[in-house]
Amino acid sequence: MDTWAGSDVIAEMGVLSPKEVIALSSASVVRVVDLLDRVPKRYEDRRRFDAFPTQAGGDPVCLRGVVVDAGRKFFGGRSGVYEVVIQAGNEVGFGENSLTCRWFNAPYISKVLAVGHEVILYGKPKDVSGRLIIDHPEFEVIKEGAEGKASVHVERIVPVYKNVSGIAQRRLREIVFFLLDGVRECSLEVDFTVDESYPRIDAYREVHFPNEMEQVAAARRYFALEEFVRLQLEVARRRLRYHQQDGRVQGRNMDLLKKFYQSLPFDLTGAQKRCVKEIIHDMRSELPMNRMLQGDVGSGKTFVALCAALLAVDSGSQVALMAPTQILAEQHYLTFRKWLDPLEVRVGLMTSDRQEAGEISWSGNPQIVIGTHALLYGEGGFDDLSLVIIDEQHKFGVEQRGRLVSKGLMPDVLVMTATPIPRSLTLTIYGDLDVSVIDELPAGRGKIVTGVRPKAKVSDVTKFLKEQLSKGRQAYIVYPLVEESETLKAGAASVEYEKWKKRLGAYEVSLIHGKMSADEKERVMRDFRDNKSQVLVSTSVIEVGVDVPNANVMIVYDAERFGLSQLHQLRGRIGRGEHKSYCVLVTQVKNTESIEKLEVLAETRDGFKISEADLRLRGPGDVLGTEQSGLARMRFIEYLADVDLIREARRLAEEILKREV
Repeated sequence: MDTWAGSDVIAEMGVLSPKEVIALSSASVVRVVDLLDRVPKRYEDRRRFDAFPTQAGGDPVCLRGVVVDAGRKFFGGRSGVYEVVIQAGNEVGFGENSLTCRWFNAPYISKVLAVGHEVILYGKPKDVSGRLIIDHPEFEVIKEGAEGKASVHVERIVPVYKNVSGIAQRRLREIVFFLLDGVRECSLEVDFTVDESYPRIDAYREVHFPNEMEQVAAARRYFALEEFVRLQLEVARRRLRYHQQDGRVQGRNMDLLKKFYQSLPFDLTGAQKRCVKEIIHDMRSELPMNRMLQGDVGSGKTFVALCAALLAVDSGSQVALMAPTQILAEQHYLTFRKWLDPLEVRVGLMTSDRQEAGEISWSGNPQIVIGTHALLYGEGGFDDLSLVIIDEQHKFGVEQRGRLVSKGLMPDVLVMTATPIPRSLTLTIYGDLDVSVIDELPAGRGKIVTGVRPKAKVSDVTKFLKEQLSKGRQAYIVYPLVEESETLKAGAASVEYEKWKKRLGAYEVSLIHGKMSADEKERVMRDFRDNKSQVLVSTSVIEVGVDVPNANVMIVYDAERFGLSQLHQLRGRIGRGEHKSYCVLVTQVKNTESIEKLEVLAETRDGFKISEADLRLRGPGDVLGTEQSGLARMRFIEYLADVDLIREARRLAEEILKREV
């Protein structure tokens, strides 16, 4: 092994076939460390196996047994089903300690799995017509090979890796084992060390082939900390580079802002005023503004954005506001027109389907352009774009944000989010941004009562709806799907819409979902805003951008299929007027965990508490989406919920930066 132990290139190992080298290369594995960094997706404790199950349900099981029957089956009008019967140990005959595994449309299985093979399999058993069956289980045929090799696959805690096309799981495990047996610490050197007392090579050995599962936790945390230090360094360096550029000084003229304040029939909240002051400070600075405005649903972020836009317009330049959906862009357009037309500020709308304010002239008219992604690709450009506002910024990728910013000369940037972000994520993913938080709601907002209703009767829901509608109120009824699905057992808006029309015959019921054209969606929303329809059956397309103060009821069916933060956003569509509002979360599941998740919403309206809970329950990938900077390529994303690790990573990154400066 000394011939390759210090080498960095995996092809120079000399023990891989040319096909294996190509297969690894296709998976972006070129260096030794590339393969070692592909940590196992899970582990199987093959020192002991699960007992063969006697009933369906529960967690997946890891079993060891023998194939006692195998062959292609035909039933139920379906063909191409390969079935094998696995029996525990070497028992003869079909007893209780057996179950069936089957594969659909996978003819290759018959070539690798046959009677007599001893196998290890992993999967979740289900009951099919009285038979215990595992569909498409992960499996491995146990082959007694050269001395020492068998111990890699049995009689130990065994790693299971993400598949590499062209290399079997068993062979991949052998390659990694061989690597770790010969690799030297010197070939794994990095530009910083997160733990002097824990050699990196030991962390690799324990994350791939642990003696106990406790070693896995320690090793994964080691590599997570290393990854987070790199992410913190990247963010900090980006922030430093950004602030080394010359910005533009604007916001000294406040005539429009004063007129706007005077025109308001209400006073801004203390939190809104504080955020406006922070924005004014940034815009007057010679450094470019790069600020995030966080505010819970209904907290009044739009008015803060209006103030920022007026400062830029009063400086003689232009503003772009980009929203992720046409509904939200149009809502902003209507709001801006309502407040700014009296001030003679020209506002335009630009989406893929519509242009407003006449034929948009890019020669200084309009002064504020509101749009969707169309702003990135539309013809023409800005004469002098000095402020970029991006709403629901987590819906956009870094490249999209950068493309809009590049349409101006170092414009100030304000990104907004109605999804409160836990501080650990703010420090990590958004560490290059200054943060303003609107942490209070405007006065005059009605109370929202939230209730979780497992197995709610349709008759009870209908009665409650009619009571509220009879008082002149309006309601949303939300479903997770647009149309019925063969694979998902969940309500579909287009199907349930017809049923609600019959149940609520005296009231006008309308339907909206993402598959409708932009014009159709706009017409439906306009009718609902004008109270021409009293009930809106919808998917989550109304999650943002819908402001109808008269709507005070939100019924969400199959609520367990939504994330907490998404449900919080949906709930934010009500409680926007003075009337008492009701959010009813209907679920058909009996799962205690799902019920407890939904109860979080019943207990609090604090978006930060909800986002923290969502982070713990679903993980950062689902909460934030993978569009975020650095998130898509992270290997240890689950540690974004570990505040202690985040703080430790930040401390180490700051120490490294001090040495660099």
